[in-house]
Amino acid sequence: MTLLPTGAHPVPVDVSLVPELSGLFAPTTAERDIGPLEVVGDLPPELDGTYLRNGPNPRFTPIGSYTYPLDGDGMVHAVRIEDGRVSYANRFVETPALRAEERAGHALWSGVMAMYRPDAAEVGAGLAGTRKDLPDINIVRHAGRTLALAESAPPFALSPELATLGRETFGGALPAGITAHPKVDPRTGELLVFCYGIEAPFLTWSVVGPDGAVRRPPTVVDGAERPSMIHDMAITDRFVVLIVAPYYFDIAAAMSGGGLLTWRPEDGTRIALVPRDGSPTRWLATDAFWCWHLANAFDEGPAPDDAVVVDYVQWDRPETDDATAEQNAVLVRARLDLSRGTVVRTPAHDRRVEFPRIDDRLLGHRHDRVATIATQPDDPQLADTLVVTDLAGGHDVHWRAPELALGEPVHLPRPGDPDPGHGWWATLAVDRRDDVSWFLVLPADDPAAGPVARVRIPVRVPLGLHGAWLPSTP
Repeated sequence: MTLLPTGAHPVPVDVSLVPELSGLFAPTTAERDIGPLEVVGDLPPELDGTYLRNGPNPRFTPIGSYTYPLDGDGMVHAVRIEDGRVSYANRFVETPALRAEERAGHALWSGVMAMYRPDAAEVGAGLAGTRKDLPDINIVRHAGRTLALAESAPPFALSPELATLGRETFGGALPAGITAHPKVDPRTGELLVFCYGIEAPFLTWSVVGPDGAVRRPPTVVDGAERPSMIHDMAITDRFVVLIVAPYYFDIAAAMSGGGLLTWRPEDGTRIALVPRDGSPTRWLATDAFWCWHLANAFDEGPAPDDAVVVDYVQWDRPETDDATAEQNAVLVRARLDLSRGTVVRTPAHDRRVEFPRIDDRLLGHRHDRVATIATQPDDPQLADTLVVTDLAGGHDVHWRAPELALGEPVHLPRPGDPDPGHGWWATLAVDRRDDVSWFLVLPADDPAAGPVARVRIPVRVPLGLHGAWLPSTP
């Protein structure tokens, strides 16, 4: 994970040493259209739409370095449900760099930690010295656009058939890009985003209106004084919520043979509450922890000093900093007391979990249930359990499938019904026994009962990252 000397050409990564390049994570190079698919059980007749899931899927053997989940070409997988019939398709996100590599027949850009960029002799003047686009993390639909999202960089727009339409800069108003985890306010229809950078300004936030036009241009988050990696965000009626952990970009250290990112727990973790009305940012400090993903946040009241509640998965430290370190990753509810300036963090349970999701119709507002996937102590890499935690009631229910490796849960609302408990949880899972995958649909009111429907996908869909349910009638 160090920078290559100037002019040095990176060598291929030893795939056998990278767990996320083999086994259930092993990338696929095939683009497929398969259907109709076999359905085991009863698919709810109300479901009509498309589940999309993104994730790192290197087209060629990586060179220089490979750091999961930051590296890898984007591949979007689609499970389409229409009139009770189900089909599957997958496509690479065809960025300019990926097209250049496809012409060459091998990788040209290194992984992000090695930071090698090809010259004009390799890729032509137009791409020489550029950073490779990596829209491989998440996917969202907003203002009629489906966007494959990268880590604080421009997303790429996709057609309904998953064809790549091109880099999206929102009419040139957001040229530096946006977060991989923007949030759509279900009440206003606004898309709230942030972007971090390694040079000042280190952190900005923006608002895209429901019509797709940028309403607030990149606005500096005052008080962000160092370049920090920040993966996710939350919103409330009053705030954009950003957890700023002490995981710093250090270009000077990288140039002298050190790492590109440095973990400094002695600095503690700060939480930025950025008022959506544009007034000054409010910062709260606590002991150091790392956070990849937030489930949601909400205001306890409308007054300026009313507390904010944030639910997220808390890590002791980034595993990208030290993948060998044994650590916890637990669901936590934090209460941010603005009148006292304190942060009280309460673990929901002691399960090792990730990928927290709620019913997206409640984003920014009070919620009860958070779904996650959990691993077992003897197998911390692959999750086999769906856990739905009622944080208001203080209990959780779970469904375990030891034969499967589960992906992120996504809530599928029952059309026309505002009650989250009347919908379903869905997840894309890989069968550990053979090279097939399953799209699972579980009842939200009783997930412990297991799937009401299992859709069999007759190929292995590599384990990936984040997805979204796009109903045919929004």
